[in-house]
Amino acid sequence: MNPHAALFSQDPVLFHLVKDQPPLPERLPAKSIYDALLSSVISQQLSVKAAATIKARFLALFPETDPKPEWVQATPDEVLRSVGLSGQKAKYLKSIAAFKAAGNLEDDTIAHLPDEELILHLTQIKGVGRWTSEMVLMFTLNRPDVMPLDDLGIYNAMKKLYGFTAPLKEAKATLLELSQPWRPHRTLACRYLWKSLDNAPV
Repeated sequence: MNPHAALFSQDPVLFHLVKDQPPLPERLPAKSIYDALLSSVISQQLSVKAAATIKARFLALFPETDPKPEWVQATPDEVLRSVGLSGQKAKYLKSIAAFKAAGNLEDDTIAHLPDEELILHLTQIKGVGRWTSEMVLMFTLNRPDVMPLDDLGIYNAMKKLYGFTAPLKEAKATLLELSQPWRPHRTLACRYLWKSLDNAPV
């Protein structure tokens, strides 16, 4: 039996989902918040395969595939669009680069901030909303107790498991209530929920 199932013993539904799955790694490889934000914006509303293709083309624009902020800012929008980015995403990537260039995305300075403070900090960037910030908390900083209430995959997995029918906007209070017994391991719980649908964010 998956040893993580014991973490969710107060929720029989999630317990039974987790116990039959192979254990997921408890920590994910570290990367910089800047790189994570670039990847997240590139991936928005795309399949995993399409996002990986466009990200590889984007990185290939820069020496040693290193998108330094000053280089991203200096790249004409039409060049960014030529690798498959929308005009809007090109602007968002430049916003992230400008925020980094201004010294506002230094991991040593911000990685220790509490979850809500870091979300407030990151959502100052045009194109970076709460969901994107939560993905950084979960997949880059390995924060253990994040519950992304706006995530369609989590909603779909929980709707299937718990049998409610309300649309996402109306179901958020239900999602939050159902997640309370998972504390302080809601990030890991969400990763198992995504895995159950085979659509974990990248």
